[in-house]
Amino acid sequence: MKNIFQPLTRKQVADVVERKSAAPRVPLIHAKDWGEGLAGQYGDKLNRFDKYPEDAAQIMIKPVNAETMNLSWSWNKNAAHDSRIVIDDWAKLDEFIEKLPSPESDPQMELTIEKAEKFKQNDQYLLFGWWRLFFERPWDLRGMENLMVDYYTEPENVHKLHSALLEHFLKYLDFAEKEIHPDGFWTSDDLGHQTSLMMSPDIFREFIKPYYKKIGSFLKKKNIHWWLHSCGNNTEIMSDLVETDVTIFHPVQKGTMDEIKIAKEFGDKLSFLVGFDVQHTIQEADEKGVREEVRFLIDNFNRPDGGMCLAAGNGIIAGTPIENIEAFLNEAVTYRT
Repeated sequence: MKNIFQPLTRKQVADVVERKSAAPRVPLIHAKDWGEGLAGQYGDKLNRFDKYPEDAAQIMIKPVNAETMNLSWSWNKNAAHDSRIVIDDWAKLDEFIEKLPSPESDPQMELTIEKAEKFKQNDQYLLFGWWRLFFERPWDLRGMENLMVDYYTEPENVHKLHSALLEHFLKYLDFAEKEIHPDGFWTSDDLGHQTSLMMSPDIFREFIKPYYKKIGSFLKKKNIHWWLHSCGNNTEIMSDLVETDVTIFHPVQKGTMDEIKIAKEFGDKLSFLVGFDVQHTIQEADEKGVREEVRFLIDNFNRPDGGMCLAAGNGIIAGTPIENIEAFLNEAVTYRT
């Protein structure tokens, strides 16, 4: 039993992600993701979970940070993500593009190189990336309401922004590949809500998929796994994500997607960082129910050749019984090992 509490090696995680072979247990990635208010509720009591492994190291940056770009206009920096509206007029787009930073002169990347060296010495699988790609990033820059209208009224400007972001992101990925050699690229676009996509599949295929394809093609050539986080119901575009060379999808959100159907239909095409339900199960079930849910997920997603890692959804929040966190982590490392 002792070995199952040790972190998996870099190769073991990579083999699971590539569906080459299963590891001695399911890799845990973001399984100890303490969400809003949890540390405040339990404090040092959370140290009891230090014995449970984290099977990947992660370095996250901000390749686009309007607050540091010295733009000639101001905006409400304190507004919510839905309504910050950095680019309130498309006439400002050219200046925005011109002032996007370069990875070679970005101090974040110097720190990234230092951190990566430490992780490599520990033989850890290394994730590098950032939140927000070609939906959440424009949403951040234009605001949700504006962006949804832009798809219909400003298609040329949307594509111009996406093309600039693509070029910018590829520069950072190319720099990272040469300087830190990450195993995986982690990013996000919350494409779904509780019942369906945020936009129609046709809109996704016109405005987002072409740029995903270019990211996926670059990563595939560099032998870097693409980890895509997308909340909500993504069922309608799972085949599209396969076509764009997404390697591993997170979280297959419970209550929005049919886990059994997704695992059967796409288990030989995608790997999954399956998110344990933090909205209801881990908060409302008893310890037995939590363990049963862990088994259900592993039974459906974990294959003889791997293909499954396990996460704590989008983070375990305050109000979650600490006994349920213990049950989740313990069952994750002990079941079918």
